[in-house]
Order: sequence, then C-alpha cells, then structure tokens
Amino acid sequence: MFGIRLNETRKSKGFTAQQMADSLCITLRTYRNYESERSYPDFEKLINIADKLDVSIDYLLCRDEFLAKNADVH
Repeated sequence: MFGIRLNETRKSKGFTAQQMADSLCITLRTYRNYESERSYPDFEKLINIADKLDVSIDYLLCRDEFLAKNADVH
C-alpha cells in the first residue's frame, strides 16, 4: 500500500518521479523501487518524502485510517 499511496500523492501534488528523486538525492531507479515496493526508504528519506509531499508519515504508511478509527474508541 505504501507504493500506491506514494505514487498517488506524488501525482496529486504535481511532481514527477524524477523531481522526487532529485529532491531526495537518489536515483530515479531507487525512487521507482519505492513506488513499486521493491524497496523502501530509510527513516530519514521517509521523513523527507513526507515533508516534500506535505503529508504525514502515517498517511504515507496508510495508518491514517487506523488512527482515525482508534481515535473514536478512546
């Protein structure tokens, strides 16, 4: 789910995969591997991705629905 969420968010913000790779100082291949879930960013890169896309890490990791659901329980 991370890769799908990353791809959809990137596109909705108007960034190309190359622009994301450049801003993260990684190769396009590495970035595309994140979107295809062949590999995952380290914690520092994940923070940078979230900052660049102006979303939370929880959103990128598809935990936003989980957190919202559990907020109603408490």
